[in-house]
Amino acid sequence: MKPKYKALLLNFVGFAILFIAIRLLIGFFFSLHHLVLAVVAALGASILAPKFAVVKSSGKEKLMMKWVFIRGFREI
Repeated sequence: MKPKYKALLLNFVGFAILFIAIRLLIGFFFSLHHLVLAVVAALGASILAPKFAVVKSSGKEKLMMKWVFIRGFREI
């Protein structure tokens, strides 16, 4: 699999897992409208989800990750 597609897939999976978790947790504790729950969960997941990107360095493509809880960038 190309690194570009792997980054796209990992971005989606990270966002989806956090979106579902946040939506279920907020929905369990607060009785909010479904649209409000979805918007709050989407904002929270987009902030907390790890970001994956492909960087071309010296002719090679590298998959890099940046996350709120980790300082700097990590090569995967």
